[in-house]
This record gives sequence, structure tokens and C-alpha cells, in this order.
Amino acid sequence: MNIYPATRASNAPLRQMDRKSPWRIALIANLKDDFEREADDPPDAGAEFDRLETIESIAAALEADGHWVHFLQADHTLPGALINLRPHICFNIAEGLTGNGREAQVPALCELMGIPYTASQVVANAISLDKTQTKRIWQQQGLPTAPYYEITCLDEAAHIELAFPLFVKPAREGTGMGIDGKAIANNHEELIERVDWVLNTYRQPALVEEFLPGREFTVGFIGNPGNPTHRRRPDLYDTDGYHWLPILEIDTLPSVSPAVYGYDAKALDLDDDNAPRYLCPANISESLRARLIDLTRRAAEALEVRDVARVDFRLGADNEIYLMEINTLPGLNPSVSDLCIMAAAEGLPYNTMIDEILYLAAERYSMPFESMSSMLEPAPNIVTSISDSIFAEIANG
Repeated sequence: MNIYPATRASNAPLRQMDRKSPWRIALIANLKDDFEREADDPPDAGAEFDRLETIESIAAALEADGHWVHFLQADHTLPGALINLRPHICFNIAEGLTGNGREAQVPALCELMGIPYTASQVVANAISLDKTQTKRIWQQQGLPTAPYYEITCLDEAAHIELAFPLFVKPAREGTGMGIDGKAIANNHEELIERVDWVLNTYRQPALVEEFLPGREFTVGFIGNPGNPTHRRRPDLYDTDGYHWLPILEIDTLPSVSPAVYGYDAKALDLDDDNAPRYLCPANISESLRARLIDLTRRAAEALEVRDVARVDFRLGADNEIYLMEINTLPGLNPSVSDLCIMAAAEGLPYNTMIDEILYLAAERYSMPFESMSSMLEPAPNIVTSISDSIFAEIANG
């Protein structure tokens, strides 16, 4: 299976596409193998970037559906690569390189250039990486999340009015970065030490929350709010427009970090020693399942999340469920990613899930495609992607 670089892209002008034409897809990501750590980087820098296995698996799924796939690195070369490639649509899994809103960099570039792309849009990706802003929005919507403080300097830690134990993590990281056994502060001394470490190691605010000691769950979905009648596989979705994957419980007790699901635990393959246990479907009551799905939908819609996402929860000491965070660019590694574990537990083929993420975005951009249901009328042909004139303007400055 080949992943063609942008230098081999066709220079033929875009044309009016019929729904049987293959799409030229830019698969955009940050590749873990190409990441070069700087001397002052955190110890887990680059943890959120993707393995080559993930890139190859997504590309194979899209190629099996008849499309042309070109892998593009989400770095300073990306604008020129997009101008050269002129994709019909981008399949975006890029985490971004620097800055508070780095997960929004590729969506912002795609919108500037007029290119359709998968998954959430600029604002949702920027906010979801900022755990504090996400919690503020959820609180305003009346959604349950643990009491918290955002600490920007060490002096502020002395004024926290929360009961120990507390949980301390970087406010703007993903993939369990900055989270290990020491993230739990049992007293003021441990709190000061951990906040100081986060501030200096990650050079960003520390999020301090009441520690939630109960069971941990994650809820994944594909879909968008609205009538699914005109989707590629309309029967896959409920009447609200979502397909809910089986709920996954993450049992951290046998893991390298028994009380928390941090970077060290997430970096392990499923059958590695000291890996967490992934229990899917979770052994929970139907009422709890319904509650988790309802909260996931409301949490995602509060941020206007699109196409695919995963939301993490924990039970508190009061046995109530609390939102922890949302991942608008969930991992898609077929072997280890939570979302793929859920799909496998359901029997949803990996290729089908990848294709649906693509076609959910295509539906949002009114790109023509064949429904797999012969009962549906085909959508009209339209021009998709960037016009030649826009590309010419970009290329000529």
C-alpha cells in the first residue's frame, strides 16, 4: 500500500466531479517518528503525534473505498503542499506543533484556502484543547464537571479552596501528557510541588480539580446532529444523527499508574505488562449508559463538535458521573486507540468507521457521493474543493 507524497500530486485542474469520481484526499497528521525533541521540551513531548501504522491504516481504508490518498505533514510545509496537491478534501488528524490552539491550525488553514476537511472546525478544536475553557462552557450549560481552579503562577495555589485529594494537570495538553501518579496531591506541600512542576515543565497554566476516585469511562461516537437520511449509510445512525459506540471502561488498577490514566499507561499496547484493562462494552446499568450518552451529546453540542469525538468521564466520591474532557481528534490507531477498541467491540469494521468520518464531512460540505441505500435519491453534482482562481491567487501571492 502506497502513501503518495505531495510532490507526486496531479497538477490537473479541478473539475466538476460526478459522484463516482475518486477524491484526491490529503491525509494530514503529525508523525511521531519525525518529531525531534528540543532540549527544554517536556519529557512526554510529541506523545500526541501519530504512529506510521495509523497513517497507513487510514490511507488503506480510504484507498479501499476508491480514493487517492496523499500524506501531508502538518508543519511549515503544509500550505505549499496543499497548493501543489489541490485536494478535494482533507482527512485531518493533525495535533499541531505549537501554541494554545494548535489543534485548530490545520482547520484554520483549510478554511482560509476553502478546502473541505473532516472532524471539528476551528473553534471547537481550539477550545477542546483548553481544558479550563471547556469546563467553563460545560458549567454554563449546567453539565457536571469537578470543581476546579486554573493556576497561572505559584502564589495562586495558596488560595485554592478545595478539599484534598486534588488532581493537577497541564491545562492545554492531551494524550495524558503531564499525568502520572504524582498528579494526585494529598496535601498542600504536594500541591505546591506539582503545580510548580507543571508551570515550569509545560510553560502553561495548571488545572487543579477535585480528584474523582471512581470508575472511568469514555464514550465515543461518529455523526452530527440532524436527520441522517441522506448519509452514505443512513441506517447506521439514530434519528438524532449519531452512532454511539459501546461504552469503554478503563480499569487502571493493574496499570503502571493505578489511580490515573496518564501518558505512561496510554503509551502501552493492550497486551503489554502493566497496561490498563479495557472493558468494552462496560458492565454498567442501562440507566448509567443512557446518562453517559446524554451527557456526551450535550457536551459535544455545547462545543459544536463535528463528525467524530470521544468524551471522558469519572465517578466522584458521591458516585455521580462527572465530565473530565473531550477529544475532538480522537486517536484512530486500529490496534490501541480507545475509539477503535469500541468499534471492534461492536463489530464495526475499521474501514467503515474511517469512511463514515470522511462522508460525514462530505455531507456537511455538500460534496456528491453515492448513498449505500438504493432507496435514496442521489445528491446533485456540484463543484467541490478550491477553485483554480483561488489557488492561483495563493500561488502568486
